[in-house]
Amino acid sequence: MNSPALVAAASGFGFGLSLIIAIGAQNAYVLRQGLRREHVLAVVAVCALSDAFLILLGIGGLGSLLDLAPWLVDVMRVGGAAFLLTYAALAARRAWRPAALAAEDAGSATPLWQVVGTTAALTWLNPHVYLDTVVLLGSVAGTHGDDRWWFGLGATTGSLVWFTTLGYGARLLRPVFARPGAWRVLDGVIAIVMVAIALTLLRGLMDA
Repeated sequence: MNSPALVAAASGFGFGLSLIIAIGAQNAYVLRQGLRREHVLAVVAVCALSDAFLILLGIGGLGSLLDLAPWLVDVMRVGGAAFLLTYAALAARRAWRPAALAAEDAGSATPLWQVVGTTAALTWLNPHVYLDTVVLLGSVAGTHGDDRWWFGLGATTGSLVWFTTLGYGARLLRPVFARPGAWRVLDGVIAIVMVAIALTLLRGLMDA
């Protein structure tokens, strides 16, 4: 790898991490599944592969299409907000009636298809993922010229590292979440984050 390509890859790695590390609906769900040690590989795979595909689209120029059809973003805002508010209600119900980690592991395993579906929805129904990953990251990658694909490779690697660390590293917190009270706090925070993001999406729709 030549020096400009290496710089582009390193820049993509750092920029990609800066976009996904912030607390959000997707990260909150990955953390929760990691704590439960439930279908973690599937969750990490869906998140990382989705990011890789969106990064590819962004570098390939899909951001220009979104600029030409802004109504697509509005549709995604409404759908994403509806889904997030629904998930927030479920998280709030869990916070109201929390269970210890051991109890959750013993009697309420979630089917794989449901976990994959929820992960995909939290990823693809969030308009910010298109604005950040496709439009913004694609634009920044374009500044690297012919090395933009190395930038994309770096960003994809950063995404994979982050979701793997979050999903599998969450088990280190399991002793804390052996108490129902800890789950009450986590699910309460998740509910608040989901509502806040949903309101942000709807506010963006009104400001458009």
